Amino acid sequence: MSIQKVLSAILLLGICCSCSQKKETNAPTNAATNETAATQETRRSVDVVKVAAIPADISRNESADAIVRVTVQNGYHINANPPTFSYLKATELTVAQVPGISVSFLVYPDAITKKFPFAEKPLAVYEGTTEIKVRLRADKSSTAGTQNLSGTLRVQACDDQVCYAPGTLDVSIPLNIK
Repeated sequence: MSIQKVLSAILLLGICCSCSQKKETNAPTNAATNETAATQETRRSVDVVKVAAIPADISRNESADAIVRVTVQNGYHINANPPTFSYLKATELTVAQVPGISVSFLVYPDAITKKFPFAEKPLAVYEGTTEIKVRLRADKSSTAGTQNLSGTLRVQACDDQVCYAPGTLDVSIPLNIK
């Protein structure tokens, strides 16, 4: 028998075997499987983090603090600012500039240090609800009344096994300028 005939026979046998095998489906069969599938689909940092700002009052030619509240879904954490390792993305708030209002500085909360199976040493993280303080200054030319400062919050969320791709959340800081 020639080599071509042997190879043809092996190929034909392989095709026949693969066609006769029962195909498996990935369809969930019970509630536990549905819950696991839903958890596995949550692969974006922004799906497990919420952000909201507490309204702030500020007088012209004075300073005041605005608070940005960050809530991380139970079972997840986000990297602190600064993060433990340079390759991890820090939680970072950016506030847009508007005429008459300036951001003097940001104060990030103290981190929790926690050990995870995927990291060789404990990581600095935020869990649950935490707050970022934004020190604002209204100059004397700022217009009295209400306005919103827009900003973004960059986060990288992780569970106890893996970190997800970083994402950005929009935030609006309500101001009452007196």
